[in-house]
Amino acid sequence: MSTPVYFDCDTGIDDALALAYLVAQPHADLRGIGTVSGNVDAAQAARNTLDLLAVLGRDDVPVAVGEHDFLTHPYDGGAPHVHGANGIGGARLEAADRTVDGRSAAQLLVDLAHQHPGALRVVAVGPLTNLARALELEPRLPGLVASVTVMGGAALAPGNVSPVAEANIANDPEAAQAVVSAGWPVTLVPLDVTMAHVLEQAHLDRLAAAGQEAPRVLASMLGQYFEFYRDIFGRACSAMHDPLAVAVALGTAVPDAAPRVPVVVDTGDGPGRGQTICDLRGRYRGLADHPEATCRVVLSLGTDFAEDLTRALTAPVAATAAAGA
Repeated sequence: MSTPVYFDCDTGIDDALALAYLVAQPHADLRGIGTVSGNVDAAQAARNTLDLLAVLGRDDVPVAVGEHDFLTHPYDGGAPHVHGANGIGGARLEAADRTVDGRSAAQLLVDLAHQHPGALRVVAVGPLTNLARALELEPRLPGLVASVTVMGGAALAPGNVSPVAEANIANDPEAAQAVVSAGWPVTLVPLDVTMAHVLEQAHLDRLAAAGQEAPRVLASMLGQYFEFYRDIFGRACSAMHDPLAVAVALGTAVPDAAPRVPVVVDTGDGPGRGQTICDLRGRYRGLADHPEATCRVVLSLGTDFAEDLTRALTAPVAATAAAGA
C-alpha cells in the first residue's frame, strides 16, 4: 500500500537528494511539498523544488511557499557558503512551466492531514516554522497525522552551528519546541547519525555517470557540498542529512538504536540556544523507551546508507518513479 507523504524543506543540496530519493520509492505517495527559509529563503526553495520536480517527472505535486521569517526573528540570509547562492550548488535547472500552489505551506499540510486522516507521514528537513504554524491553524493536527520525522538536532554529537545546536533547530528553536511538545509521534534524525553516513567521491562518480538525467543533475549540485565538508572530514565528501531522514520515515533505513525519550529544545538566549536536550540517562540500562515520551531519537543505523542512496537514485526503478509511473 502507498504511504501519503507531506515533505517540508528548504531546498538546498541535500534536500534535493532527499526529494529525489523520496520520488524513487514506489510505496511513497508524495502528496505535497511546503518550503521554508533555511538554506535559502522560502521562495527560492520553492523555485528550486518546482524545477527539480520537473526533472524528476513529478509536475503533479503541489508546492506551497511557507514562512519566510521564523517565529521570533527574521530570516538571516541562509547558508550560501554551504549550498551556493541559489541553494543547489550553482546548478542551473530549466525553469518549470508552472507556479506555486496558492495556499501557504501550513495550510497545505493541514489540508492533506484532513484528506488522509491517520495516514499522512510528515517529513521535515528544514527549520520547523511551517509545522509550528500548522499547529496554530489546526490544534487537532497531532491526532490527524501518522508520524512526523525531522532531520534535526544533536543528542550526543556536537552541533554544526554552535557547540550544541544543529542548524534546522537553531534557526527556529521556538518552532522546534512546539513540534516536539505537540504530543504527536516525532522521530528526530539528528547529527549523531547523519554525520556518520557519508557520500564519497565514488558515489558521486556513479551519479554523474548514470544514464538518467536526474542523478546527473544531482551530481552537478554536489561539488560545492563536497568542498564544504572537506574542512570537516579532511576529504571531499558529504554528510547525507536529509535523505537519511526520508529513509527513516519510509522505513527503508531501519535504526538499530532509536530510543523514545523526553526531548526539550533550549529557547533561551544563552550559548545553549537551539540545543535538543535529549534525556538519554537510560543508555546505561540499554536505551529503553521512556513510558511517557513521544519523541524517538535515532542514534545509529546498521546499514550503509550511502550505498543504499546511490543505488536508489541510479537504479531503473528510480527512472520509472521519476517518470510519474
